[in-house]
Amino acid sequence: MPQAVDPAAVQDAAASATTGPVPAEVPPAAVAEAGVLQATAGTADAGVPVQPGVDPSGAGDVVPAAQPAAPQDPAAAQAQQPGAPAPEAPQLQSQPQPHPQPLTPDAVPAPPAAESPEAVEASEPAVLRAPGPQPAENAPDDAGVPAVPAAAQMQPQAADDGDPGAGDRADGPQLQPQVPDAAAAGPAVAPQHPQAHHAEQFLPSGLPGEPHPEQPLGQFVPVEGQVPTSPHLAPTPPQPLVLPLEGPGPDTQVPQSPQVPQVPQGPQEQPEPAATVPAPREGEPAGVPAAPDAEHTPGVVQHAEDLRTRVADQEESTAAMAEARQSAGPAAPGYADAEREAVLRVMRERRDIRNGFRSDPIPHEVLLRVLEAAHTAPSVGHSQPWDFVVIRSAETRRTMHELSMRQREAYAKSLPKGRAKQFKELKIEAILDTPVNIVVTADPTRGGRHTLGRHTQPQMAPYSSALAVENLWLAARAEGLGVGWVSFFDEREMVRALGLPEHLEVVAYLCVGYVDEFPDEPELMQAGWSKRRPLSWVVHEETYGRRALPGEEPHDLLAETVAQIRPLDAKALGEAWERQKRMTKPAGALGMLEIISAQLSGLSRQCPPPIPEPAAVAIFAGDHGVHAQGVTPWPQEVTAQMVANFLGGGAVCNAFAAQVGAEVCVVDVGVVADLPATPGLLPRKIRGGTSDMTTGPAMTREEAKAAIEVGIETARDLVAAGNKALLTGEMGIANTTASAALISVFTGADPAEVTGRGTGINDETLARKTEVVRRALELHQPDPADPIGVLAAIGGFEHAAMVGLLLGGASLRTPVILDGVSAGAAALVARAIAPEVLAACIAGHRSAEPGHVAALNKLGLRPLVDLDLRLGEGTGALLALPLVQSTARAMHEVATFDSAGVTEK
Repeated sequence: MPQAVDPAAVQDAAASATTGPVPAEVPPAAVAEAGVLQATAGTADAGVPVQPGVDPSGAGDVVPAAQPAAPQDPAAAQAQQPGAPAPEAPQLQSQPQPHPQPLTPDAVPAPPAAESPEAVEASEPAVLRAPGPQPAENAPDDAGVPAVPAAAQMQPQAADDGDPGAGDRADGPQLQPQVPDAAAAGPAVAPQHPQAHHAEQFLPSGLPGEPHPEQPLGQFVPVEGQVPTSPHLAPTPPQPLVLPLEGPGPDTQVPQSPQVPQVPQGPQEQPEPAATVPAPREGEPAGVPAAPDAEHTPGVVQHAEDLRTRVADQEESTAAMAEARQSAGPAAPGYADAEREAVLRVMRERRDIRNGFRSDPIPHEVLLRVLEAAHTAPSVGHSQPWDFVVIRSAETRRTMHELSMRQREAYAKSLPKGRAKQFKELKIEAILDTPVNIVVTADPTRGGRHTLGRHTQPQMAPYSSALAVENLWLAARAEGLGVGWVSFFDEREMVRALGLPEHLEVVAYLCVGYVDEFPDEPELMQAGWSKRRPLSWVVHEETYGRRALPGEEPHDLLAETVAQIRPLDAKALGEAWERQKRMTKPAGALGMLEIISAQLSGLSRQCPPPIPEPAAVAIFAGDHGVHAQGVTPWPQEVTAQMVANFLGGGAVCNAFAAQVGAEVCVVDVGVVADLPATPGLLPRKIRGGTSDMTTGPAMTREEAKAAIEVGIETARDLVAAGNKALLTGEMGIANTTASAALISVFTGADPAEVTGRGTGINDETLARKTEVVRRALELHQPDPADPIGVLAAIGGFEHAAMVGLLLGGASLRTPVILDGVSAGAAALVARAIAPEVLAACIAGHRSAEPGHVAALNKLGLRPLVDLDLRLGEGTGALLALPLVQSTARAMHEVATFDSAGVTEK
C-alpha cells in the first residue's frame, strides 16, 4: 500500500507560493488588496506533472537572496504614519519552524512570497533529477525586510481564486517577520542590490526620478481595463509631503531604490519587497512618500484626469510597470524539492476508485479540509459557482444507486458487442460502499448577468466547478481518501430526486471513503478499457499540430511515427510456432489461421497474443475532382449522403459491424459538402474534394501529408480508447479511379490491367475510366520512390488517411485489417514509406477489382475471405474480423498435448 501523503506537507507546499512580504508603510487596505491580486499570478501551472520518460532540461538557476538594506532615518519613518508609534526594529527568524503551530486569529504568519510562472517553469524539470542541494528560498533572503503590521496581515480566508493554498494550513519552512511593537523603533536597512542604481534613477512607471510640475498627481493604478470602485492604492496628495530630517545630520538622504508593490497585470516577476520609504507611483515627485491617509490631508482634490480609462493610457501604464517589474530583482522562489515532490506525488497518485472502499467513517475535520481545498479552486471571474451537497443518508444513496443502475443498462445497450462485453465486467460506482457522497453543482446564474469572463463563454460556470472537483480529489488523496466519479445519471432526474433548485447543473457525483489501497494505475487502464496518451501527443508549440515538448525542437508527426515501426518480435514469433505444434491438433491443421496467430504474437511481443477486441472500423470519406471526367454515373453528392447513412446506422457496414461487435468511426477528410456535426463523425476535412488529376495534381504535397497525419491521429485516438484492432474503410465516389492509378504506379502494371468497374459501370464508361488513368500517369510521370509525391499527384484524401492509419497502427503494434482495392492501394503507398508496416497488416478479403489482386500480390498478403466483394466501406475487413479474433482465442484456450493428457503420434 503506497505511503499516504502528509497533509501538512501538501498544505505547506501550497502555502509557500501565494503572496510576498509587504512593506510596512503600505496602508492595510492596500496591502490586503494588492496581496490578493498578487496571488492571482501565483501557481496556476505549478502542479503540472512531468511526463515519465521525458528528460527535461533548462531549469532556471536560483537567484541569490538580496543583501540587507541601509538604515532609514527614524523621523522619516515616523512621518509616514502620522499619529502612529514608531515600529520596533524587525527581528526575523532565519530558520524554518520545525513544529509549525496551527494558525489562529491572534497569530497569523506573514504570507510567503508569490510564485511566478517563471519560477514554476524553472522548477518543474527538477522532478526527474537526482536529489541535490535545497533551493535558495530556504536561505534567510528576507533579512532586513520590515515586518508587516498586524492590521495589514492577510487572513487565510481572504485568498483569491488563484490561491490554492488558502484556508487552514500550517506554516511551511519560511521566514516569518515579527509583528512590530510600538514600544521601540529601530533603523530599517536599505537593500544592496546590483539594480539599486537603476531604481534610484527611474520610477516604476519609467519616468525620471525628479518631479516635474506638469506631472499629474493622485493617479490610481489601472486594473484590468476598468475603473476600480475602491482604489487599489491610496490616492496621493496634490502637493509633495516634506519629511523633516533628523538624526545624524543634514547629509542624511532618503533612499530611493525601494519600490511600491504594484498591482500585478499578469504573471510577471514581483518587485523585491525590501523597502522603508516606498518609491512614488506614476505622477508623484521622486523621493517623497505618499500620505497614508489622503482624507486627512488638507486641500486634496480628485482631478478628472485621475480617473482616465482610455485603453492607450492603460496599456502604456501597464507596459511601463511590466518593464519596471522585469528589472526589479529575482523571481519568487519555487517550492523546496520535498514540497514540490509532495504536490506532484498527489497528482500522480490520484485515482478514480471503484473497488476496495472501506466503511470507516470520515472525521469531520478531514472532510472539512477536503471541502476547503475544493472551495479554494480557481473560477472564471472569481464567480465561485459551485455548491457541495454532502450525502450520508443510506436511503438517499440507495435512490441514487437505483438511478445509476438504470442509466448503466441504457448505456450498455448502446455499445458494440466488443465494448459491451468489457463494460459488463466493470464496476462503475461505489455509491453504497462509501460513507459519504458529494454532489458538486454549478450555478450558471451566480454573479449576475455581467460576471467577468462569461460574456462570450457562458459555459465557464461548469468548467470552474470542475476545477473544484479536481481540488477536492487531490486533497482527498492527500488525506488517504479514495474518490470515485459517477456519471451514469440523467441530470434532471437527479436534480428532482435530490430536491435541488432547477437552475443548477450537476457537474459531478462523487463517492468518498477510505480504501484498502490505491492502485498503481487507473482501474480503467488495468481493465484494458483505455490507454494513457503520451505527453508528446498533446503538447503543441505556438500552433496546433506543431508538437514539441519544452526544450525540444518541434517533431514531424509522420517521421516520428515511421521511426516507431518495428518488425515482428522474433522471440514471440518462435514461441507461437512452438505452441502451435503442441496444441491438440495436427500441425498446420488451421492453415492460414496459424500464420495469423503467429503474426499477432510477433506484433504484440507476447505469446499467446491479446485477443483483438474490441475493434473499430475507420471509414474515411472524401470526394474526387476526377469525377468531372465521367468515370462513374453516380453523382458526387452521394458521398455526403452515404456518410449520413453511416452515421444513421443504415449502411451495410453498420449491419456487419453490429454482427461482429465493432465500432464504426466516420472521418470527413475531404467531402465537398459541409457535413453537420453528428455523433460518430470526426470532422478532419483537409479540403472539399481533390483537384482533377488529369489537369494537375490532385493535392499539394502539404495536403497529402496533412491527410496522412489525420490517419495517424485517428489510429492513436482509437487505440488510446482501448481498441485492439483497426479496420480500414472508405467512401468516395470515383475513388477507384485514383486507386487504379496508384496501383499502376507501384506495381508497374498497365492501367488496363488494374482498372475495374467500381460501382458497376458499363464497358463504355470502363474504357473512359481506363483512359483517364492513363492520361493522369502520362501527365505527372509519378516516381514510386517518392510515395508522398505520387499520392499528391494522383491519390485521394481518403487514400492518404488510410496510409496514415496503417502507419499509426503499426507504430502502436496494433493489427490493421485491410478492406478492398482502395485499402490495397493505400497499403502500397505505406509500404513505400515504411516497409515494416506490413508486419501489422492483414488482408481481410480479395476484391472483385482487378487492381486489388495486383496490389495483394505485390504486398505478399494472402486474403482471408474471397467473396467477389466490391463495396468498400470496410465490409470485407469486418467479415474477416471474427477469423482474426478466433486465431488469438485458440492460442489462449486450446489445450496442449501435455496439459490435456493426449498422446502425440
